[in-house]
Amino acid sequence: MKELAKGDRVWQSTSRSESGRIARRKTNSAQLPLPNFVEPMRAKLVGSMPAGDWIYEIKFDGFRALGLRGSSEARLVSRNENDFGGKFTEVMDSLSKLDVQDAIIDGEIVALDEKGRSSFQLLQAFELGQVRPPIFYYAFDLLRLNGTDLGDLPLEERKTKLETLLQDAPENIRYSASFGTDPEKLLEQARRLGLEGLIGKRVGSRYEAGRRTGSWIKLKLEQQQEFVIGGYTEPAGSRKHFGAILVGVYEGEQLKFAGKVGTGFNDKLLRTLLGIFKKTPSETCPFVDLPERRAGRYGQGVTPAEMKHCHWIEPKLVGQIKFNEWTRDHRLRQPVFLGLREDKDAKDVVREEAS
Repeated sequence: MKELAKGDRVWQSTSRSESGRIARRKTNSAQLPLPNFVEPMRAKLVGSMPAGDWIYEIKFDGFRALGLRGSSEARLVSRNENDFGGKFTEVMDSLSKLDVQDAIIDGEIVALDEKGRSSFQLLQAFELGQVRPPIFYYAFDLLRLNGTDLGDLPLEERKTKLETLLQDAPENIRYSASFGTDPEKLLEQARRLGLEGLIGKRVGSRYEAGRRTGSWIKLKLEQQQEFVIGGYTEPAGSRKHFGAILVGVYEGEQLKFAGKVGTGFNDKLLRTLLGIFKKTPSETCPFVDLPERRAGRYGQGVTPAEMKHCHWIEPKLVGQIKFNEWTRDHRLRQPVFLGLREDKDAKDVVREEAS
């Protein structure tokens, strides 16, 4: 945790892989075919520390990504199998340098701020070309290595193999270490460092692809999750482009309204997002519970009068939102936009509730 907090190993480079999506490099190992995509294991949100034997890792605020190696090639893909190789070419190039026959690595692409903390807003600014922060791939699990599937091995054995594999890895691929077994102390330290939270993993657990079994848990220090963007309002005052985005979560097949988000944007982001919104306009409101009779205590409701000035889009875009709390009428209080999430499908976005 010290290393991440201090940011004392900041990586900078101007190297680019020529191929973009798939990087190729000669190695000394006999090559096996590029492995197939495996849906990443999921963590369950909890509100208190569980009993039993657990290890804890930093909860990174970035893009979940699988690194695939084989046939002298590398791929970097999101948790919903979208390509990341064209955007994060330095990470792709580094994956191609790993001297293995084949491998599947699970990790997170992050942008680090000046204090060495992962920042989703900074990662969004990188994607928009506004800044160029150091980008790293923090690897925390190893699903396959040199022709052998490792998913049924205990967690500790997989992490040991991963740490060994990454000892001589390029600087921008880092091993995500485990930190003790005292979550209360670790959470307090994470709070002091301004981190998002912790990921807990049950000792001895196997890798259960695509499942949320409770063997992996997440402990959050702030309210933050994904929301589906279904529309936007007209700008007011000195604001240009649009006023606020209208967001919601799915309950079954129905998209339920969660509130308006009007902060977290600068002028360039407003302009960029409006250009994206205009590509998928919709004539109908995607939220099943709009309009509402009144705006509500915090002004998060959308009345029939306000509906006339809303612009609707197809509910396909997903945004990361930070907020203070859910109100009694199921609206977001003090929401802040952090960025778009292309690594999660809109239909998978539901309200996260701690068990």
